[in-house]
Amino acid sequence: MIYCCGAKVKVEGMEVEVLEDPVTTYCPLSSRIYGVERIDREAVKQIVLKKLRDKGFASERRVFTSEVLVPFGASEVTMSCMRRGLVECAVTVCEGVGTVVTSSPELVQMIGSFLTGIISTHPVSGILSRVKGLGGVVLDEATAKIDQVDGVKLAAQMGFKRIAVTVAGFRCWEIPALRRVEEELKLELVVMVVCTTRVGVEDLKSISMADLVWACNSKLIKEKLASQAKFQLGVSIPVFALTSRGKAMLLTHLGDLEEPMVAFRAKLPYEAPGKGPRS
Repeated sequence: MIYCCGAKVKVEGMEVEVLEDPVTTYCPLSSRIYGVERIDREAVKQIVLKKLRDKGFASERRVFTSEVLVPFGASEVTMSCMRRGLVECAVTVCEGVGTVVTSSPELVQMIGSFLTGIISTHPVSGILSRVKGLGGVVLDEATAKIDQVDGVKLAAQMGFKRIAVTVAGFRCWEIPALRRVEEELKLELVVMVVCTTRVGVEDLKSISMADLVWACNSKLIKEKLASQAKFQLGVSIPVFALTSRGKAMLLTHLGDLEEPMVAFRAKLPYEAPGKGPRS
């Protein structure tokens, strides 16, 4: 089960069932990557089918490539910071295996390059063998459980202290627990919140405890949290650094990019009309 453009989608083999209307009607990434200008149920279905056909999403044919599709994505930022030594490992989620711990920057990107919000998954042997072969340690091979708190505990048992961990907005209740584990085990976590399109007011307190937040198509994030940010990366789908640690991650990632950039002071969120996703 996944989220795509804010719609819950059931995937079984090559069968795709869109269970509800998407929250997003236009997304600049969907436009650029999939050529979709108007998002409805059928468009969501076609986007997911393309992931299945071209990338082997959630199947034995799953493609593992470190190709960068989104310059400011969570996996891209994490890969840069792992290479530079800001963090030692990442706790992430991959379809077919669930929670994964890895010290391989390349595997982080291979998992996340075309990932969408994973609600739940089941074991896929081909994906499991590739993830393990590429340097990943799976939290629960038998069930493909998603549990980022237990994932961080596993990373700590493996000897890691500086850990990046992704948390989906719809699982933001994990964030307070992560902070407790961080304090108890004397870790340095970078909590990165992704897939925030459907977050509600009740989620803001937990999300405000993160280091980095991807706004996706959430007006709530922009209206209620962005003003607290120390740094914003991107305009169409902005990333907000709520802490100095998060800001350091984004600035480190920028150092790895060769495209021309501009930086200036601004009241956050900084927005450009017509640039972002629309509901």
